[in-house]
Amino acid sequence: MSRVLITGAGGFIGRVAVRAFLAAGWEVRAAARRIPPDADRQVEWRAVGDIGEQGAWRGIADGVQCVVHLAGRAHVLRETEADPLATFRSTNVEATRRLASEAASAGVRRFIFLSSIGVNGVRTDNAPFRETDMPQPSTPYAISKHEAEQVLRALGESSGLEYVILRAPLVYGANAPGNFARLATWIRRGWPLPFGAVKNRRSLLFVGNLADALRCCAIDPAARNELFLVADREAVSTPDLVRLLARALGCRSHLWPVPVDLLRAAARVTGGRLTLDSLLDSLVVDISCIEQRLKWTPSNSLEEGLRATFPAAR
Repeated sequence: MSRVLITGAGGFIGRVAVRAFLAAGWEVRAAARRIPPDADRQVEWRAVGDIGEQGAWRGIADGVQCVVHLAGRAHVLRETEADPLATFRSTNVEATRRLASEAASAGVRRFIFLSSIGVNGVRTDNAPFRETDMPQPSTPYAISKHEAEQVLRALGESSGLEYVILRAPLVYGANAPGNFARLATWIRRGWPLPFGAVKNRRSLLFVGNLADALRCCAIDPAARNELFLVADREAVSTPDLVRLLARALGCRSHLWPVPVDLLRAAARVTGGRLTLDSLLDSLVVDISCIEQRLKWTPSNSLEEGLRATFPAAR
């Protein structure tokens, strides 16, 4: 039986990935900052503390065939660090470098790294993002993810460690943090939302679809040393997302058609530009590469993913 190491296993995505690999018959070693109180007893848990520290990964990859690296510093809604890029680099770049080196030394066959569609850029206009696009990371988070990708590629070439890089858009599902949770809260409270005039398209990714893509990348020989963009099959406008979320939550949506230019002006004044841009701009992902190379396709539609996210509302 093959054994996989999943980092960030106590997080929103990690917990779903652990269940997916267990269901597929893998032995799972789960690394987390601290072992959760409801830890699955089928899993070998390792508490690693702060992964930015030297020695956090020592011996962690011994006896495993595949590493799925999900741990890292994610988007921060209200940044408090004096030098955010340095903090992101410590956790997302240097910790990835040390883990990949540990994996190579331990004889791990394949290393799967969860990156971000932000490496491609923050918006699409006339064409969707593809694997062949020139990277245009613009935020400290996206810059750190791009640098981690480069570190992994270089180490793979020098050591023979196989790597797979997945770039994902916003991931949603039960207990999702960040902007998705914020939007769901607004809808649940019945607040009127000023997005009725928005005419954008955005790709999202259901966490169950992501976990299945990770599992596929762990076993398919065609994934070796590849980059894939991954998302749900359909993109959605912000007004339609609000309506679908309201339906999944079992409540009504309240959309007002406020002019987009007025919303952008208000965001500049209030300092909420980055959050609002993610609701106003388009960001569409082309997943034809992973569909063709790995014969993988998202098993859950957007509407199915949203229903699974809020099962108690039905």
